[in-house]
Amino acid sequence: MRFAAFTSGGKKGLAVAGADGVFHGFFDGNSEYPGSLGSLIAKGSEALDTAAAVLKNGPVINLNQVQLLPPIQTPGKIICVGLNYVDHSLESGFTPPSYPTIFTRFTSSLIGAGSPIIRPKASTQLDYEGEMVVVIGTGGRHIAEADALKHVIGYSIFNDASIRDYQMKSPQWTVGKNFDATGAFGPWLVTADELPPGGTGLHLQTRLNGTVVQDASTSDMIFSAAKLIAILSEALTLSPGDIIVSGTPAGVGFARKPQLYMKHGDVCEIEIEGIGVLRNTVVDE
Repeated sequence: MRFAAFTSGGKKGLAVAGADGVFHGFFDGNSEYPGSLGSLIAKGSEALDTAAAVLKNGPVINLNQVQLLPPIQTPGKIICVGLNYVDHSLESGFTPPSYPTIFTRFTSSLIGAGSPIIRPKASTQLDYEGEMVVVIGTGGRHIAEADALKHVIGYSIFNDASIRDYQMKSPQWTVGKNFDATGAFGPWLVTADELPPGGTGLHLQTRLNGTVVQDASTSDMIFSAAKLIAILSEALTLSPGDIIVSGTPAGVGFARKPQLYMKHGDVCEIEIEGIGVLRNTVVDE
C-alpha cells in the first residue's frame, strides 16, 4: 500500500493508491476520513488495513493538484544516520564507522514533496543527501536484529539537505542539519510488504537539475535497517511513527571538486526503486 498525506484549501487529507496507481482518499471533516497516517500507525497494522479499504472507496485525489505533506508530519523521533555508506565515509574524510553515527532532526525542518527547500540567508552551502527512510510501526526496546524488521511498517524517501559550514562549526552536526524547511520527506509511505525485507537491494539515485549526482544500492549500507533498529533500541524505546533516516551514499556536493551546492531555482530529485521520486525545488530565503 502507498499512503499520501496532503492538504488543499486549508484541509488535510489522506489517500491510498489503488492497484492501478491512482490515489483515492478523503479530507479531514469527512465522516470517512480515518485520521492522519501517524495516528493510524499508532493503532497498528490492522487499523492501517481498515483505513486503506475505506480510502479506496473515496474520490480520486490528483496529487498534482494538492500540496503533499510529509507522510508523518510530527514523528516522535527523527533519527538520522551519518556515514552509513563506505564510499561516502571516505569522501567525507572519515574511516567507515564500527558504530552508527547518530544525529537528530526536528519536525520544524520537515517539508513534503513539491514544497521548496529553503536556502537560508546565513549560508550558500546547501547540500543534497538522498536517503531511504525506515518507519517504525511497532515500538519496543532491546529489539533483536533477527526480529527488527517485524517492527517496520514501511519506507519512504528523505533529502537530508545540509548547511555544510554550519554542520562543521562544531563537533555536533545538529545546527547544520536543522535549518527550517531543509528536510524533504515523501512523496508517500510504502508499506513494508511491497518491498524487499529491510528495503535492501533498492536502486537509489539523486539528480540535480537532471544530472545524476548519487547512484547506489541500499544494499551498500554499512548498517542495515535491521541492525540500526537493534542498535538504536539498546538505548532508546522506539515508538510507532518514529522514522530512521538511514544515510546517504557518495556523491554529495561538498566532497566534489569543485564543490557543488544547491542554489535558487535548482530542482533536486531523489528516486528509490519501488518507492518513488521525491522532487523539490530550491528557493532563497
